[in-house]
This record gives sequence, structure tokens and C-alpha cells, in this order.
Amino acid sequence: MAAEADTLALGAYLGEQTMQRYAGRASIFLQGQLGAGKTTLVRGMLQALGYGGTVKSPTYTLLEPYNIEGHEVFHFDLYRVNDPQELEFVGFDEIVDGPGLKLFEWAEKAQTWLPPPQVHVRLAVDASTQPPSREAVIVFS
Repeated sequence: MAAEADTLALGAYLGEQTMQRYAGRASIFLQGQLGAGKTTLVRGMLQALGYGGTVKSPTYTLLEPYNIEGHEVFHFDLYRVNDPQELEFVGFDEIVDGPGLKLFEWAEKAQTWLPPPQVHVRLAVDASTQPPSREAVIVFS
């Protein structure tokens, strides 16, 4: 993937596939180093589902919820989580066990609290090339 537009397009594809395969009820783990494009991928997914607003990383809030045409989407960023018990403050258990798409950036920070994902996405950037090269691997279970 060479540019932001490619990451957005991949996100749109992922959103469409997730809705088709899992009827809008799935956990998706987004893995990749800082700047790999996880939030951009989420933006592409949300836009494909019909969301027209701003999509920001929930790094400080832990969670950004969306309701898009009757579909619930929960975007978590667990980068700042030091102890998975911190997730109790956002109603984590109810959200994870409930309907909707759950998108987890930095899921490895709370691996012991999370059920296995239906989709695992790995994004990588090699900044040593010009332009930086990007790679994405998507695994559906």
C-alpha cells in the first residue's frame, strides 16, 4: 500500500467484508507500529459503512463509539492501557459481549481480557524505502 488512499480503500474493503461475513458483529484486532495506518484503516471502514464525520484516534479516551445506520461500531485504542482493568471504566465487558463491530488498536495490551478476534489485521511500514513501503495482512477466522 503506497498511500493514505490505499489504506482507506483497504479499510472500505475490510468494512464490507466484515459486514457480509459477520453481519456487523465481530471483533477486529489491528496490529502495527505507530504510524502504520490503523486509524486510517478504521476511517476507511467507517466511511464505507456510511459515516461522514471525523474519525479520530481514541488514544486518550480509549473508546470512540459510532452508530451508523443502526450499526454500532466501537473503536478502541489500547496503546495507553497499562493494566487491562482500566477497561472496566468504559463498560468494556458489556461492549465486548454485545452486538456491533469492535475495532481494537493495540489489542496486545489487553490480550488476556479479549476474546479471540474474528479478524486480525497486521499493518507494517518500511520507512527505509522511498516512498515508504506498506504491507497489510488480513486474516479472517
